Amino acid sequence: MTFKVAIIGRPNVGKSTLFNRLVGKKLALVDDTPGVTRDRRVHAAKLYDLHFDVIDTAGFEDAAASTLPGRMRQQTEIAIREADLIFFTVDAKSGLMPDDRTFADVVRKSGKPVVLVANKAEARGAQGGMLEAWELGLGEPIPVSAEHGQGMPDLRDAVIAALGEERAFGDAQQPGDEIAVSEVLIGEDIADPDAEPAYDETKPLRIAVVGRPNAGKSTLINALIGEERLLTGPEAGITRDSISVDWDWRGRRIKLFDTAGMRRKSKVQEKLEKLSVQDGLRAIRFAEIVIIVLDATIPFEKQDLQIADLIIREGRAPVIAFNKWDLIDNPQELLAELREKTARLLPQVRGIQAVTVSAETGRGLDRLMDAVIKTHKVWNSRVSTGKLNRWLEGILAHHPPPAVAGRRLKIKYVTQAKTRPPGFVVSCSRPDAMPQSYVRYLSNSLREAFDMPGVPIRMALRTSENPFAGRAKKR
Repeated sequence: MTFKVAIIGRPNVGKSTLFNRLVGKKLALVDDTPGVTRDRRVHAAKLYDLHFDVIDTAGFEDAAASTLPGRMRQQTEIAIREADLIFFTVDAKSGLMPDDRTFADVVRKSGKPVVLVANKAEARGAQGGMLEAWELGLGEPIPVSAEHGQGMPDLRDAVIAALGEERAFGDAQQPGDEIAVSEVLIGEDIADPDAEPAYDETKPLRIAVVGRPNAGKSTLINALIGEERLLTGPEAGITRDSISVDWDWRGRRIKLFDTAGMRRKSKVQEKLEKLSVQDGLRAIRFAEIVIIVLDATIPFEKQDLQIADLIIREGRAPVIAFNKWDLIDNPQELLAELREKTARLLPQVRGIQAVTVSAETGRGLDRLMDAVIKTHKVWNSRVSTGKLNRWLEGILAHHPPPAVAGRRLKIKYVTQAKTRPPGFVVSCSRPDAMPQSYVRYLSNSLREAFDMPGVPIRMALRTSENPFAGRAKKR
C-alpha cells in the first residue's frame, strides 16, 4: 500500500502547481486567480524513489459551512482525515497571513505528520517569509519552488523524516497504469477482421459526465458512488477541474470524470472558464462513454446539441441522462416528447440510449449504468468480413448505388478496420462521386442489420487499384 499526502493551505500559495509537479503532468488548473481549485483531486505521484497518492485541495478559508467557501473547506477537511501526511503549504514570497496561523492550529489538532512547505522560495525577499514560517510551530520550513522544481530533494528527505523509512518505502509499489486526461484514444485497429473476441470486462471503463452548467453533473456522480465526493450546490459553475473518481459497480471497475459546465463559446470570456472547458474537452477525448446530462425541465437547448455533436465527432459513445426527473409534473407526456426529439435531433447516433434519472433522489441510476454498459459493448463491437459482405450483397440487390454522370458506381466489398468506434472501409469504383445520401443509407442499414444503436459509425470510401491499368499504359 502507498501512503497518501494532502496538500493544504490558504488560497493562491501554489498547491495545484506543487500537485502537478509531483504527478508529472499538468492535470490541475493553475491560474493567478485565488480559489481556482474547489474539489479535491487524487492522483498517483512520485518524488524520486518515493511513490504515493497526492491530494490537491481547495484553499482553506474561514467561512460559514453553508457557503461555497465553507463547502470547499469541508472537502479539504475530508482530505486531511484521509491523508497519512500533510504538506502544509505557505507562500514564502508574501509571508504569513492570519489564515495561515488559524489553519496551522487545525493541522496540529488532526494529529497527522506535517511537512511545512515554503513555496515560491525562488522569489526575491522570500527569506523573510521563510523565517516567519517558523512561528507556525510545524517544524522547519522546506524551501521549494513548485513552478521551477527547486527544493525537491529536501522535500523528499522531509517526507522520510516525517513518516519514517519503513512507512515511506516499506510497502510502496510502483504507480499503476495511470493515463493522463490529455491522452487521446481515437480508435483501435483490427489485426484480424474475421476474429470476434469476447467483450473484455476486466479493463476499467472510463466515463466522462458532461453538460451545461447546473445540469446536476456532480450531484449525479455523488449519487452513483454513494458519497459526497464532489462539491455541489445551487451555484452554477462550481466545478472547474475535471476530477476523476474511481468506483466499482457490480464488480466492474469504473473511472468517472466530472467536468465543468460548458456554455456557448460566445459567452465564455474569462481565462479561467476557458481553461475549465479545455480540461473538459480533454476528459471527453480520454473517455470511452460520455454521459450527457440534460436538465429535464429545459432539455435540448442549442448548447446541449453542440455538446452532443462534439462527442460524436470525437468518436466517443454517448448516453443521455435526463436529470431532475423528480421535478416533472407530466412524466409520461414529456417522456414521449423527449424520445421523439432525441430521434429527430440526433439522427447520427440513431437509437442512442436515453434514461430519465433524478440525481437528488437516486431514481434511475441502475438503468443509467445498464445503458452505459450496453452502449460500451456496441462501441466495442466487431463484425467479420464474411458477414459484412453477405449483408452488402442484399443491400446492393435491393438498392444499388445511383449512376453519376451516366456511369454506374460499383461497390466491391466492405470490411471493418477499427473499433471504438466501429469503423468500416468500403471499396468502390469512384469514392469522390458517391453521394452522401447513399453513404448515410449504408450506415443506417449497417447499424440496423448488426444491432449497433446509439454509437458513431465511421465509413471510409476507398478505391482499389486496377491491376491491369499499368499494363494497358505500356501498350
